[in-house]
Amino acid sequence: METIVAASSNKHKIKEIQAIMSKFGMEVIPKNEAGIPDFDVEEDGDTFEANSYKKASEMMKVLGKTTIADDSGLMVDYLGGAPGVYSARFAGEPCDDDKNNEKLLKLLEGVEEKDRKAKFVSVITMIFPDGETLVARGECPGRIIKVPVGENGFGYDPIFVPDGFDKSYAQLTDEEKNSISHRAKALEKLEALLKER
Repeated sequence: METIVAASSNKHKIKEIQAIMSKFGMEVIPKNEAGIPDFDVEEDGDTFEANSYKKASEMMKVLGKTTIADDSGLMVDYLGGAPGVYSARFAGEPCDDDKNNEKLLKLLEGVEEKDRKAKFVSVITMIFPDGETLVARGECPGRIIKVPVGENGFGYDPIFVPDGFDKSYAQLTDEEKNSISHRAKALEKLEALLKER
């Protein structure tokens, strides 16, 4: 079985990625199990694609093994696509989910519901030792609500309602979320790319 190193130690992310990779005889391990727990890459790209590629390629250079990385965030139409690649640190350092959500809601104060369109985006990059690179982007469209609701989530989940639902991302079950999530969609595309190899 081929080992793939993920530029993440997030168990949930690894599990999602592994579900796809196992179909291709690949086993995904987190970066700390590959012997590089302190491996940090400065995410200074101005697109999810750039950051995802940088994380995967820097790790590939160090390990010489197939690597996989994702970069994700929230894009709000009214804010010209912000917070975008700055989603995790939107409120500045030090910041947390609550501060990020507070800042976003403040920026959207008085904005009508029809103008609160947004989407979660995930870009997954997989790089093989021979340089072959697969890139898959997934999006989950929705809108930003005025007050956070729900406990089953993190980040912007409590203020994001996906299209076709009347509850926030943080109110969805894991099954519901996995069927529509931006990462699930990116992984579907990656699976299709792997089948074409």
